[in-house]
Amino acid sequence: MSNPIKSDSESIRPELAEMYQRFSYTLDENRPEAVAKRHQKSQRTARENVTDLFDPDSFIEYGALAIAAQRGRRSEEDLRTRTPADGLITGIGTINGDLFGDEKSRCAVMAYDYTVLAGTQGYFNHRKKDRLLRVLHEQHLPLIVFAEGGGGRPGDVDANSVLVCGLENSTFSMFGAYIGKAPMIGIVSGRCFAGNAALLGCCDVIIATKNSNIGMGGPVMIEGGGLGTFAPEEVGPVEVQTKSGVIDILVEDEAQAVAVAKKYLSYFQGPVDNWQAPDQMGLRDIIPKNRRRVYDMRRVIKTLADVDTFLELRPEFGQDIITGLIRIEGRPFGVIANNCRFMGGAILADGADKASRMIQLCNVHGLPILALIDTPGFMVGPEIETRGQVRHVCRLFANASHTTVPYFSVVLRRGYGLGAQAMSKGGFHDPVFCVAWPTGEFGAMGLEGAVKKGFEKQLNAIEDPAERQALFDKLLDEMLENGKAVNMAAYLEIDSVIDPIDTRQWVIRGLKSTAANPRKGVTHSFIDTW
Repeated sequence: MSNPIKSDSESIRPELAEMYQRFSYTLDENRPEAVAKRHQKSQRTARENVTDLFDPDSFIEYGALAIAAQRGRRSEEDLRTRTPADGLITGIGTINGDLFGDEKSRCAVMAYDYTVLAGTQGYFNHRKKDRLLRVLHEQHLPLIVFAEGGGGRPGDVDANSVLVCGLENSTFSMFGAYIGKAPMIGIVSGRCFAGNAALLGCCDVIIATKNSNIGMGGPVMIEGGGLGTFAPEEVGPVEVQTKSGVIDILVEDEAQAVAVAKKYLSYFQGPVDNWQAPDQMGLRDIIPKNRRRVYDMRRVIKTLADVDTFLELRPEFGQDIITGLIRIEGRPFGVIANNCRFMGGAILADGADKASRMIQLCNVHGLPILALIDTPGFMVGPEIETRGQVRHVCRLFANASHTTVPYFSVVLRRGYGLGAQAMSKGGFHDPVFCVAWPTGEFGAMGLEGAVKKGFEKQLNAIEDPAERQALFDKLLDEMLENGKAVNMAAYLEIDSVIDPIDTRQWVIRGLKSTAANPRKGVTHSFIDTW
């Protein structure tokens, strides 16, 4: 809030002066000690993050004059000085307004202030959250949450006369009910435990800095439960939470977190006019001539996408499938792709969960989906089944088949069995189109396995190993010839075979062909937290 006094000789009414004096407690410039402590840890204040997040002069704040509900044991002056805004900044502004205009760029924020009672959730900041959530349920604005903090606050004695433990509050039900109504982005730097982690875990995406610790209970709760004594840094460090799938995007610091949050949000704000396409010629040779060799699917995605638009989610979790957001000719898409560098691209439980949630995310928020397929199918075996493989991988069928957004499938190489069908919305005739590159090869199961089991008696009847191998190779070549992409297209099992350099054109033309049909109602109206 700017200074209302323009000169020493100017005076204003006392009630207006009191208002500005009250607001002055919230300003970083009047809290030098708190600011210095943050900067010493190479972290920013909550207000610095909010200022960086929103377009200049666009932010309106709700409840800035709140203080902690501790008047019964501390002076109001102390509370105004030490607990400004009750440790939570809430409000609405615009983000990326230069790209999308004010209407599409409106966004809300809840930013916990760790300098105020360790970012805990107090009586009045719960009321602030509930107030903002009521506005959001009406307006359906995107929400960004800076979730650093330690959960519930036991020291708000003023509330003791009306509360026993406060579990009837509506914050978490209202927050959970907002999932799917608009994009929800969680950001954490530092410690995030208990109630703060509960809000963070409900967000569509979690962006975390390298110094983060995230857990449903912090050291106090762990010790109180008789589970041992731990330092905060031992609970849910990023090394754990990136591999577990809790963290979607790991960044260096809060400045990068804010920049990534703006980029992530932009995909849900609409197309952009300015874009640059990479050279597509490299796609013709990106699949190795030796069909057993691996290649870099991320390179494929980055080549298909507009320059610098691939934003990957959960790269260290479910590594058999790659998920993320891209743009093609400025238009936003969600992408799911098999990763042949991990277990040959066979689909495991974690990868299926990751892809299924990505499909939900795109479907609920209206992004078309591009599936890049190269898989030998679902992973099988006794050990795999101990992980609940049947339930997990079938989430792909359940979620993909319920999508109402345009869905496009491109088979780069292997399109085998149920796994390939699941990647292609349940079957090759279910997407807007299912096409293959000339390197595509198809079968009801892995072709080598099909030969071994389908012709087991004939092969075992041959005693000479060289002769047996020759028959095996002959049968395999026949299956490869029968299952190659051009033959699949000739039998109408896929829609066409395309030059890899035409993939972008196919996707855009396919998208334009769906524009005449209005989107049907979303049948799955929220996004699973997992």
